[in-house]
Amino acid sequence: MNIKEKLTILADSAKYDASCSSSGSKRQSNFGNTSISGICHSFASDGRCISLLKILLTNICIFDCKYCINRRSNNVKRAIFTPEEICDITINFYKRNYIEGLFLSSGIIKSPDYTMELLIKTVELLRNKYHFGGYIHAKAIPGVSEILLKKLGSLVDRLSANVELPTSSSLKLLAPNKEINKVEKIMDYVKENRNKSFVPAGQSTQMIIGATQETDLDIMQKSANLYEKYNLKRVFYSAYIPVNQDALLPSLKMPPLKRENRLYQADWLLRYYHFKVTDILDAQNPNFNIMVDPKASWALKHLEEFPKEINSCSYYDLLKIPGIGVTSAKRIIASRKYFKLSFADLKKMGVVLKRAGYFITCNHEFLIKKEFLQKKFIEANLVLEEERPSYHNIEQLSLF
Repeated sequence: MNIKEKLTILADSAKYDASCSSSGSKRQSNFGNTSISGICHSFASDGRCISLLKILLTNICIFDCKYCINRRSNNVKRAIFTPEEICDITINFYKRNYIEGLFLSSGIIKSPDYTMELLIKTVELLRNKYHFGGYIHAKAIPGVSEILLKKLGSLVDRLSANVELPTSSSLKLLAPNKEINKVEKIMDYVKENRNKSFVPAGQSTQMIIGATQETDLDIMQKSANLYEKYNLKRVFYSAYIPVNQDALLPSLKMPPLKRENRLYQADWLLRYYHFKVTDILDAQNPNFNIMVDPKASWALKHLEEFPKEINSCSYYDLLKIPGIGVTSAKRIIASRKYFKLSFADLKKMGVVLKRAGYFITCNHEFLIKKEFLQKKFIEANLVLEEERPSYHNIEQLSLF
């Protein structure tokens, strides 16, 4: 099997791991091209979006997770890279300006330690032989020894260890070879030892959504606990993709992408908007309203707290208003020290008035006639706004 065939197989197999951001397009011309799996995106500490080569070392795996395309019992075409082959691909892609870094994961071959040694050898070659200084995100293998974890962590920018499913009971059901305590052991070690030379970009994890019966409340409580306990940079939510036939798996024709989107929006509220899980979900409403985003849903349930007067309300109140983000809230706070803000000023600052207009006043004036500010009217208009066409492509880019 030549290197291009391996790359086709192992880049495609890697697309089910959501532990980095991804988007893209398909375009070809006589001068440069992009076409569809293999390139994903992440964000540097300065906010830049960087392109990463996203591949598996191998899709051979000794585990038999029910939901995984690469599970041991599946009859799929298998391949394995040598460390030198990965280095060759990475450096050549980097020189051609296709990528700025590498996202490297792997199936588990022989044992966690054996797999980890291959990952370490690959990254060591990149760093020491090829002097590659680009961003590297690697997957830590649960069950690996601390010595190997320390070595890999000193070579990469970010590590991730996937919890895979929201609860230990679900993990036991669908991934009986995996143990949550082994994942948590990695997270704990990274948290305790992280510094400028060991996993400087922090750690992340991934949860598969929709393969088991947990509610959105269960998932968000798990995420909140992970953020608090392990100082994670990100929890990635991966809508369950029905690639296998198994009695224990749900019968889905399409992955629950809208639910995945709502979880990401709620996750953002937890990390940047000072919301708590109990603000947006509870035992009576354990799942998100698919029709409107979580912040808008919260606002509709708390109309008694609105409208907020833009020229006097606090920064934290601004963050609770649909259509106002962190950046625009900071601009509002900075600008109103010097002059009274109008609706035109808000628009220039990036406020989405089609959403925020129902919940704010400017100099005690309403954008929408007050008699229209009823829950049903507001919700209907927010739903219409949500249904406008989106041009985002969630597909991972392909190398071929």
